[in-house]
Amino acid sequence: MPSFSKDDIPNDWRVLLGDYFESTNWKLLEKNLQFALASDSKNIRPEPENFFKALKLTPVSAVKVVILGQDPYHSPGLAQGLAFSIPRNIITNSREFPSSLRNISKALAIEGFGTLPHGDLHHWAKQGVLLLNTALSVKLGAPSSHASLGWKSLIDRLIFTLAIHKPHLVWMLWGGHAQAKLPLIQSGADQLILKSSHPSGLGVYKTDWPFLEPGGKASCCHFSKTNQWLVAHNNSPIQWVEPTQTNLFS
Repeated sequence: MPSFSKDDIPNDWRVLLGDYFESTNWKLLEKNLQFALASDSKNIRPEPENFFKALKLTPVSAVKVVILGQDPYHSPGLAQGLAFSIPRNIITNSREFPSSLRNISKALAIEGFGTLPHGDLHHWAKQGVLLLNTALSVKLGAPSSHASLGWKSLIDRLIFTLAIHKPHLVWMLWGGHAQAKLPLIQSGADQLILKSSHPSGLGVYKTDWPFLEPGGKASCCHFSKTNQWLVAHNNSPIQWVEPTQTNLFS
């Protein structure tokens, strides 16, 4: 039977979280997840070993950019433990390919980076982009089903302490759910905060900060602004579109 404990979290992130693991909030989350896994682990996504994949792929010392999602994909075969990311074998023009990734790809193309060849964003994570959902588990077919288990306390503490300890980070806040974390982020020094509507579905065009302009005429330019900020602060820019094999040898 799968288990859940603080030992699943990489040591550098446990150090950052400090005494959080002594709190009643952590003990409640631990109890709730252990019960959920004991009751119905086969219907929980991502698999428990991938709950903290974002933290494993992007160490504290490597974080340059934070993209906040809501909860993992609740459809079969999608959730990987990285916000917005899906397996690379899912064809970009298939029904399974999420609208959020389609619109992210459109924005990248508008900004001159090219289109995503697939939806697997591991290469972002390995460059210092923390792809963090605000709940790290979900029940298949039931969006937000684990939001009340206690993930909020852990993720809020993580966001707050990361902003406090690391100046010059970029935060991409897409949609109201991510933007609700703004007060936590503003506790840190010299953070670049980029806000827009969420890239999924028709919501991409909504609010005063649309992710894409109607008709695909322009984007929010978050990817370009991020790289400009990183270079200005002596960091390497993000390679947003992974080269294809064809490009590598052309």
